[in-house]
Amino acid sequence: MSTSIDHIKIPIQKDLEVFEKTFSNSMKTSVPLLNTIMTYIVKRKGKQIRPMFVLFSAQLHGSINDRTLRGASLIELLHTASLVHDDVVDGSDMRRGFFSINALWKNKIAVLVGDFLLAKGLLLSIDNNDFDLLRIVSDSVKKMSEGELLQLEKARRLDISEEIYYDIITKKTASLIASCCAIGAAAVNCSEETIEQMRLFGEYTGIAFQIKDDLFDYGDNKIGKPTGIDIKEKKMTLPLIYALNNASSKEKQHIINLIKNKSEKKSSVHEVIQFVLSKGGFDYAQKQMLTYQQKAMEILMTMPNNASRTSLIELLHFVIDRKQ
Repeated sequence: MSTSIDHIKIPIQKDLEVFEKTFSNSMKTSVPLLNTIMTYIVKRKGKQIRPMFVLFSAQLHGSINDRTLRGASLIELLHTASLVHDDVVDGSDMRRGFFSINALWKNKIAVLVGDFLLAKGLLLSIDNNDFDLLRIVSDSVKKMSEGELLQLEKARRLDISEEIYYDIITKKTASLIASCCAIGAAAVNCSEETIEQMRLFGEYTGIAFQIKDDLFDYGDNKIGKPTGIDIKEKKMTLPLIYALNNASSKEKQHIINLIKNKSEKKSSVHEVIQFVLSKGGFDYAQKQMLTYQQKAMEILMTMPNNASRTSLIELLHFVIDRKQ
């Protein structure tokens, strides 16, 4: 069951257009340089998956209102701030096929732009007394920072457990989708219990999303050619962790040595990919991804049976079936 993202958007297309205006307006400033950069950021928007999770989660339990749109804008402001800062930290020149802010305007300006976006998000919430929404997103930003730092700390050793891997991706990736779903529910005044269930639905979806990203490195006919990008960047992914944990100490040392010292060589990347596939790492990670998808689905099945639940199910499938 694979549906395009444009098809999934149809029921909330008008709401997304209103959201875009709310988001653009929330980024306006009297500083010409900042306005130029904000316009550039707005034009580079991605698939809008995060605002879709906010809007559908709200519509699942009520009606999309001004608070919902502010919640979606808050998520996008803080997420965009984190991406701008990430590109500085990683020294990345590209983001979604466009030049990054730091590539065009240098690091100093990029850091200040990230700070500006963060402040705009805080003010959007404070000016409208959306303190509950701000708390949800602030918790997510805190976790994302912890996840990034934990990954940096563990990356040097290239020998992490599955438990640490899940801790990293739950904080770094899943916490943002979790906060989208929690904000959607909170924006239409759901009970604390329902907000927590929606948060958990988002967390499980986010974990499945990250494992899917891990699988792109190894590929098969369904996904496409293996890329090996994570191997080149010395990132510990679930297929690799599983394969290393099921290898002899000699094999383990050899593969870790290849990743640490020779990951820029095509032959080394190919050898690591073959090692992971032969140890069942790809198949294991795929099963884990489907397990988390199922956990997310089970929570959705306890929610109101309406058109938005169907849309969230389609979004959940899109996360698993996407080709990039």
